[in-house]
Amino acid sequence: MKPLGFASEYVYSVSRAVVGFLFLAHGLQKSFGVLGAEQAVALSSQPGVAGLIELFTGTLVMLGFYTPVVAFLASGHMAAAYFLAHGPRGFWPIMNGGELAVLYCFVFLYFSTRGSGPLSLDRILRGRS
Repeated sequence: MKPLGFASEYVYSVSRAVVGFLFLAHGLQKSFGVLGAEQAVALSSQPGVAGLIELFTGTLVMLGFYTPVVAFLASGHMAAAYFLAHGPRGFWPIMNGGELAVLYCFVFLYFSTRGSGPLSLDRILRGRS
């Protein structure tokens, strides 16, 4: 029995928007040195490029615009972040500090298979989900 099954599509859209917003916040930290970051990183550095990717993909996922493509890019970004930054520090994500990268990777991969949902720019502008 799914007591809230009638709302699942809307809960999905809200979840997509919240995850996109949180990812955008990571990009804001890196790119502009805000939200608790001590300073912005150089945009030409690897973390700087990562920040720009997070700004771009986080914003579009949050708004539900081209979610399948953008979420797939964000998923790959997080997989690369895990293997480049966390993997060298050990195998287990809980021990190498990479659990958030793994979580984002798989959540974005899921979003890439589900689309944007009913509360999205895609639905408003193109009639697609």
